Amino acid sequence: MIRKLSGLNTNNCESTPELNGFFLVKVENASYRWHAQKPFLMVRFAILQPEGHRDQAFSGRIYCSQRALWRLSWFLRDFGYDSELLAREQLDEKALVNLKGIVRTSVTRFRGGFYQTLEGFAPAADWEHIPQAQQAGACREVHADDL
Repeated sequence: MIRKLSGLNTNNCESTPELNGFFLVKVENASYRWHAQKPFLMVRFAILQPEGHRDQAFSGRIYCSQRALWRLSWFLRDFGYDSELLAREQLDEKALVNLKGIVRTSVTRFRGGFYQTLEGFAPAADWEHIPQAQQAGACREVHADDL
């Protein structure tokens, strides 16, 4: 079957949304992907705040190699993952769905594609403490000390 998809032939970079900054999000889906050198958790987030981005979603990888487990642990703690499962070092993909928290993200261009980079995490309760200028993606340069 052949389908006509308008815009398939165009190389329009402006159609990729610029999701830079802090976002209050909810986990829609998570799945562990095994790879010999770099296993990762693929997470799809639905944006809850700011209002201007409410209907958008994005995906990102959280690597699970020995050297990167600190980041996964950071994500799980800040999003309120079950502490009993965390203490037993167990990852339940279904338990991740609907967890809420803050993600600091940016768009990275690599080999002709655009990818969301998950730069930091914080508990959802901290949303009121994030400056408005950084919430809506207006701030392109965010420092590690900002979270």
